[in-house]
Amino acid sequence: MNAVVKDADQGAVKVAVVYYSSTGHVADIAREIAETAEKAGAEVRLRRVRELAPRDAIESNPAWAAHAEASAGIPLAEADDIVWADAVLMGTPTRFGNVSAQLKQFLDTLGGAWRKGELVNKIYSGFTSTGSPHGGNESTLLALMQSFHHFGGIVVAPGFTHPDKFVDGNPYGTAHHDAGGTAPVGDVTRNAARVQAERVVTLARAVAALPGGSR
Repeated sequence: MNAVVKDADQGAVKVAVVYYSSTGHVADIAREIAETAEKAGAEVRLRRVRELAPRDAIESNPAWAAHAEASAGIPLAEADDIVWADAVLMGTPTRFGNVSAQLKQFLDTLGGAWRKGELVNKIYSGFTSTGSPHGGNESTLLALMQSFHHFGGIVVAPGFTHPDKFVDGNPYGTAHHDAGGTAPVGDVTRNAARVQAERVVTLARAVAALPGGSR
C-alpha cells in the first residue's frame, strides 16, 4: 500500500491510519482498516510511526526483526498527515495497559498543530492488540482517547452497532488477542476492523460537510 492508497475524487473524505506495530498484528489491522476505508470511497494515507527501540532489541526477536524489514517501505507518520485528514484511526499494541512509547512519542510531536487548532473537529478512533485476552486492550484504547479529547476531536468508537462487534466484544475499538504472539489476525478481528472503518468514514463524511467541519 502506497503513501496515498488511491487517487480519490476531489472532496473525498481523507483518512489517516497511523500505527505502531512491533511484530505485525497491529499492522495487519491497520491495513484492513485502510483497505476498507478506501473501498468506502475515502482517500487514505497509511503511516507507521518511528521505531524507538535499539537495533539489538529488535534483532533479539525474530518476529520483530522480520516485521521491521517487511514494513520498511511504509512511510513514516508526520504531523501533516493528521492535519490533512478528516478522520484519523490510530493503532498501538498495549504496553502494560497503555499506549506504546512509539505511538506516544508521535502524539507528543503534535503540540504545534494542536496549538494552531489544526487537530479540532476531526473524527478519531483507535485499535489495538494484546498478548492475553484481558491484557489491557480496553484500557489502552481509553488511554488513547484521552489525547483525542485534548485535540478537540470527535471520538468515534464502533460500539455494539453491528453483529460482528458482539463477536469481537470490544465497543471501544478493534482489539486483537495474539496469544503471546502465536495467533495471527483472523476473521473476528478483520470483521470488527471493517465495521470500525466503515463507521468512521460514514461519520467523517457527515462531519466534513457541516459548517466548521474538519475542512
